[in-house]
Amino acid sequence: MKKLLCFFFSLLVLGNLFILPVFAEEESVETELIPGAVSGVLMEATTGEIVFQKEADKEVAVASMTKMVAQILILDAIREEKISWDDVVTVSQNAADMGGSQIYLSVGEKISIRDLFKGISMASANDATVQMAEVLAGSEAKFVEQMNNKVKELGLSHTVFKNCTGLDEEGHYSSAYDMAMIARELVVNYPEILEFSSVYEDYLREDTENKFWLVNTNKVVFIFCNKINYC
Repeated sequence: MKKLLCFFFSLLVLGNLFILPVFAEEESVETELIPGAVSGVLMEATTGEIVFQKEADKEVAVASMTKMVAQILILDAIREEKISWDDVVTVSQNAADMGGSQIYLSVGEKISIRDLFKGISMASANDATVQMAEVLAGSEAKFVEQMNNKVKELGLSHTVFKNCTGLDEEGHYSSAYDMAMIARELVVNYPEILEFSSVYEDYLREDTENKFWLVNTNKVVFIFCNKINYC
């Protein structure tokens, strides 16, 4: 039996059927499934069949769902052995200065690729995402070019990224359909994402004096782990 897979601002992968987040507007729009939302898509991940859609191609701000493409590029680099999970990198000033969701990286800190990816997947960490962008492409700007190229490779026409974090920026947008297709690409072709996205709590810098407790920002993980005993 297929399990329900929900995507909020950070990715949770638990099965074959998933719901992309819908985009709320001030005045409620009555529909049977998503009242009070601008757009949304319900898709079966294995086949790509759309079960429900509303304004699927409407271009809207997508916040941290942007990071799904960053995750794909990171996992590509792991598969191509350009980097490994145990590689240790030095945190830059630029990454440490990132605001919003973060794992509180400090300038000059040594941290593993695995811990950075945990921070992205569990805490939607902007600082970790920017650090990985610099590791893979030399700069966030060049990494964003790679993200946009990846979107084009997937045949998506309603997505343009201006940064790798999803922070609000003019001209940075996607659609419910494009996000669903990006999510499907991640779920189907990179199942190793489950090792990170389905974990409710873990630690960063576990073998250091600065051990950091990390809790998944996706509350659905808590529900499955603690109410349904999924984990």
